[in-house]
Amino acid sequence: MHISEGVLSAPVLLTGAGLTAVGTAVGLKKIDYDQLPTLGLFASVFFVASLIHVPLGPSSVHLILNGICGLLLGWSAFPAILVGLVLQAVLFQFGGLTVLGVNTFNVAFPAVLLGGLCRNCLHSDFTLVRCVCVFACGACSVLLTAVCVAICLTATGESFASAATLVILAHLPVAGIEGILTVFCVEFIRKVRPEILPANSPA
Repeated sequence: MHISEGVLSAPVLLTGAGLTAVGTAVGLKKIDYDQLPTLGLFASVFFVASLIHVPLGPSSVHLILNGICGLLLGWSAFPAILVGLVLQAVLFQFGGLTVLGVNTFNVAFPAVLLGGLCRNCLHSDFTLVRCVCVFACGACSVLLTAVCVAICLTATGESFASAATLVILAHLPVAGIEGILTVFCVEFIRKVRPEILPANSPA
């Protein structure tokens, strides 16, 4: 869901960069040394998942998996996603360095928000409740990211209104797929590496 360079206005770029700087600073402060392998793992997951994308006007459609990043990393999702986006911009010219702040915030903020809201469900003994919450986290993280992208586009100019609407509509099926993938990933982790799951506490 990268926004291309040369699209957004300077105020939108500066706002995104500022918010990402704050989120990344908080994320780095909250990183535990023991969490570094998990952080690297999910930075790689995000990097690979969003490599296969379909261009859509000034943006693109692809898997993000930011919901599971938010669930397991909390605020540390900001630096993890930032690293993934930097590598994509440098190696494959996806997005770009000037829009790095906006793209990072658009992906990481929904991850942190929804991950924080749904994290306590990870340890529920009721499978249905747990799966519904995790699905909602995965799906809604994608939808909120699409909304953030749409807001950035419309804040730049009314000419992007139709593209903003298209971005949201195009990610409706992606949201469903991401919700299902997030459930499968969490249930798999519960079985093989439950120690990766965060405790019932705020991010």
